[in-house]
Amino acid sequence: MSHKPNNPKEKKEAPQQEEAVLDDVQEAFDEQNSVEDEENDIINKQLSDIDALNKQLQDAEEKLAKEKKEYLFLMAEFDNFRKRTVKEKSEIIKNAAENVFKGLLPIVDDFERGLEASAKCDDAASVRQGMELIYQKLVKFLAANGVKPIESNGKPFDEEYHEAIAMVPVTDESQKGIVIDTPSKGYTINDKVLRHAKVAVGQ
Repeated sequence: MSHKPNNPKEKKEAPQQEEAVLDDVQEAFDEQNSVEDEENDIINKQLSDIDALNKQLQDAEEKLAKEKKEYLFLMAEFDNFRKRTVKEKSEIIKNAAENVFKGLLPIVDDFERGLEASAKCDDAASVRQGMELIYQKLVKFLAANGVKPIESNGKPFDEEYHEAIAMVPVTDESQKGIVIDTPSKGYTINDKVLRHAKVAVGQ
């Protein structure tokens, strides 16, 4: 059976079919564009996230570099402070020793004058009096520099201040544990033991 191209019904259906095809093509095109837009949005978001992360990384690196610089500066300052403190402490000790020796020189002068005078003097009492004056001057100088004698005789034995070198038998019970004699005086400097007193203790 042969086809008749001039059939009016077929002519009417052709445009409708073409429109349907065009609609399908347009819909497919729109879907493709929609997918591409979604993909572009995802890519743009990922790029934006990457940019944000890069910015955070850059900020963190700059902050780290700044803090490292500040740390190195503080370490250098601390090292300078330490060196300066050690130097100042050394100077203080040196100056303190110089001041002590300088203060002793007048007493040495007094001893020399006393020795010279005693060679020409037969009066033992006046010689003794001169020695006592020099001794009192020396004791006063030591006290001015924080050096004081430790009280021992008649005091209870205290190992913090006393060193027992002998035990002395006593008949009085109240004398047991008491310092009876001090062969060698002890001294403190600024309330710290400079030398323990060597003592004999009752037992």
